[in-house]
Amino acid sequence: QVAVWFQVSELRTLPRIMVCCGGHEQQRKVLIVGGGFAGLCCARDLKKEFLVTVVDAKEYFEYTPGVLRAYVKPEHLDHLTFNLQPVIERRMGCKFIWGEVTNLDGPGRKATVKPMFTKEAEILDFDFCIIASGCNFNPLHKKGESLWFPTVHEEARPASSWPHIDERFLEGRRRHILEEYGAIKALNDKSATVLVVGAGFIGVEWVTELRHYFPKLKNTIIDFLPNPLGPLPLKAAEYCKQYMERNGIKQFYGLKYAPDDSEFWKKIDMPDKADKEYVCIGVKASNYFMPAETLSEKGPGGGGWIHMDMTLAVCTKDMKLWSKDEQGNSRVFAIGDCNTGGISEPGAKPEDWPMPPIPKISYPGEE
Repeated sequence: QVAVWFQVSELRTLPRIMVCCGGHEQQRKVLIVGGGFAGLCCARDLKKEFLVTVVDAKEYFEYTPGVLRAYVKPEHLDHLTFNLQPVIERRMGCKFIWGEVTNLDGPGRKATVKPMFTKEAEILDFDFCIIASGCNFNPLHKKGESLWFPTVHEEARPASSWPHIDERFLEGRRRHILEEYGAIKALNDKSATVLVVGAGFIGVEWVTELRHYFPKLKNTIIDFLPNPLGPLPLKAAEYCKQYMERNGIKQFYGLKYAPDDSEFWKKIDMPDKADKEYVCIGVKASNYFMPAETLSEKGPGGGGWIHMDMTLAVCTKDMKLWSKDEQGNSRVFAIGDCNTGGISEPGAKPEDWPMPPIPKISYPGEE
């Protein structure tokens, strides 16, 4: 959030008016890729000084931190979502395009956008661009697919585990949640075994939600670290462990997830494996529209994160501005979960960077 506010202040220092050849003043255009937390925050703060366009691959906003409850109580989804178009266009006074940015040309200040209901892509020009496209959550899946974030990118859909559902639509998202709810209910009816991989705050919340709403499930949670909720104080971890123990949730720590190793399953008292597994670890980049010269080769989930400098301006791998004007000012910025989360230095180790990488999610970020 600090980074978002800093970025908005950076843009405000730039001239918002340009004089056309006829002498008429025209507001400059800002393209925002992504209608999540960061994208909407920037749109709201820039709308009075710029012509703002927000592009998102899905038609709705979803409050991701609360989505776990929706899978065990489907009606909760209504409290987590809203349609983007009426909010962005009617209440905020910006333009909304329901579509996907498939290519971003920073030096040329153009974006290729495939709107949801057209066959041909469109080219949008901009004066400034803010990339706020977020990330995915499952590093073990080819495209980072997980229950916690809808599958909305064209490149990810062919590899989806639920290709029959189109989560770019709010109704598609609802159908997926209802389908998963039904599957969990069926598991509960037969007192199935469930393994939750990762005892961070997502894994802990998920396994306790399952225990509360589906008490017949036999739940187990594992983590590579010695305690749950790794970045939180030890007292919080102890409280969490005691709570799960009281509620019959088996716990195993200091153990690496190895689903193809029979010894792994024996160590967690599941010699016949689990009936259902949920992976709740890590993140994976989804910056498919960015050129390779701007993306990291390493990092969480195998890399692919957008390089940036201290002003959040997008840089190439050698830390040179990717898109700049005649005065040397950057025109494209990357905020939120899509960037590297640190300021790199070519040839230097991460611990020696001007700003070493920081976690991409709130709890460890605060720590």
